[in-house]
Amino acid sequence: MSEATLDALAKKGFEEPTPIQAQTIPLLIKGEKDIVGQAQTGTGKTAAFGLPLIELLDDNLKKVQALVLAPTRELAVQVAEEITSFKGSKRLQVLPVYGGQSYDLQIRGLKRGAQIVAGTPGRIRDHIEKRTLDLSSVTHVVLDEADEMLNMGFQEEVEEILKSVPASRRMLLFSATMPPEILRLAKRFMKEYDIIEVKKETLATPLTEQIYFEVRDSERFDALTRIIDVESDFYGIVFCRTKVETDDLSRRLADRGYEAEPIHGDITQAQREKVLRAFKSKKTRILVATDVAARGIDVNDLSHVVNFHLPQDPEAYVHRIGRTGRAGKQGTAITFISPAELRSLLFIQKVAKATIKKEKLPDAKAVINIKKEKMKTELRGLLESGSFESYSQLAEELISEGADTTQLIAALLQYNFGDELKEDSYRNIQEFNSSVDAKGITRLFVAKGKADGMNQRSLIEFLEQEGGIDGKHIREVQVFDKFSFINVPFLEAEQLLAVFDRNKSRNRKPLITRAKERDGFGGGGKREGGFERRKFSDREPRNRDDRSRTRERSERPRTERTERPERNFNRQDDNAPVRERKKRENKNTDYLDKKPSSPAPKANKPAKENTFSFNDDDLSW
Repeated sequence: MSEATLDALAKKGFEEPTPIQAQTIPLLIKGEKDIVGQAQTGTGKTAAFGLPLIELLDDNLKKVQALVLAPTRELAVQVAEEITSFKGSKRLQVLPVYGGQSYDLQIRGLKRGAQIVAGTPGRIRDHIEKRTLDLSSVTHVVLDEADEMLNMGFQEEVEEILKSVPASRRMLLFSATMPPEILRLAKRFMKEYDIIEVKKETLATPLTEQIYFEVRDSERFDALTRIIDVESDFYGIVFCRTKVETDDLSRRLADRGYEAEPIHGDITQAQREKVLRAFKSKKTRILVATDVAARGIDVNDLSHVVNFHLPQDPEAYVHRIGRTGRAGKQGTAITFISPAELRSLLFIQKVAKATIKKEKLPDAKAVINIKKEKMKTELRGLLESGSFESYSQLAEELISEGADTTQLIAALLQYNFGDELKEDSYRNIQEFNSSVDAKGITRLFVAKGKADGMNQRSLIEFLEQEGGIDGKHIREVQVFDKFSFINVPFLEAEQLLAVFDRNKSRNRKPLITRAKERDGFGGGGKREGGFERRKFSDREPRNRDDRSRTRERSERPRTERTERPERNFNRQDDNAPVRERKKRENKNTDYLDKKPSSPAPKANKPAKENTFSFNDDDLSW
């Protein structure tokens, strides 16, 4: 790169390139192929493509030569500001173009001759349709955060824009994840391309501690406030699922005295910029945001990222936690889950290749002790500053009236802090331990058997490959014609259930389900040798009276037994209501508990032999 660019980097404090930068910059400057790069949020992708663009573009040509597409207005502004900070003495104009800003302002910027345009797909397409954006001189097109653009429904706009640029342009596609839609887009619109992939182990930020708390839905808010209270310098983003929840949570936090602001798609652009300025300057310590609105927020020293609710997919989790633990600083990613969400968390843990540890929430005593220390620190600082002269006269008057000094200070503390130091003012938050049986073993039903070419070894290998668990954890494998049973530890079982539930075919049951929890075969026990049926005569009477009645019946002569009239089960009263036959809802778990009943033989046809066999029909009982 040129000396001017290197000087600009030195002034910004850049010393060594990140892995994505080290691989991308040489290929983009010297190579001719298109580029597909996979890297996590916060790894320096903007500099990876921005620095080569500064080197390659002609600042004397007052036409758009590079187009950068970003999923959100915040990211578009961030990209424009970042590239501008790199350009040094080069006379390149970088223009952000996004919805919510005046068209006239953007059109004036385009007419002044911006060489790089960074914008959102919707507004870029609008300018193309209005013929206010000329793309005939574009030599480079960059898709930044391509996976998020497609997730947000911009695929049609992106495709229309790519059709409007010259076919000879070079194309760069950057994404934190590589779903099939991204690869199809690359195949359709890119020529021969190089693939740059950050090593998988770096996808999960090593400087970010990932923990979770298992609480009731109704207690998430109290759990969040406890985390904020015990942290000495909380500065982070709290992610919510919806705009309504974002507004509600930020309001409740503000009512409790926390510095919190919401950000989502419904607030105006002016308000959005005001909130972000306050957050970046740390006047606001807590930003409550939706996933979409948080895209493009570039803050390197966040201490925490909090998932108030579990994200919908592993990719969203990776994007969220990538916002802390940046620039060599430690960070913490916290997730609140309900007991029903444990399986989803395990699935995210597997796909994201992350280790998410369970922790216990601090109790009321711990919170109160930490608050006491904070109060002491703040009061000592106030005493040292001496900025309380206006209250000195009032203090002297209170003391002269005979007030005890200790009681006076205690009263002032209560007046200022209220009930914060009273233990009974804190709600008792119940935490859960995920249900595991006595031996920590779960019995699973697998809808594959000998008819599918499975034996014990091949079934274990299949579950290792598809489910991502170690085969040594799979025990007591029983393979039948069309299904199998396995025993696995609880966590491995939850992982298998989560993986195969996500991968199930449409309108069909998952390949693996939980076997019914009953004694004996099919319920996780250790009975061997197939079925074990107990005869009626083998059963113990429930009490003494039962035993006496049983003895009387056995001693009664056969001739004394009362003959019962023969009942006709086929006859039905015409006026009697017909009972609707109900199918069992749980089709995969309890069909082994009893032999199926055979239907009555039809007239003129011999009755079929009533034998037990494992057929597909068995699964519909």
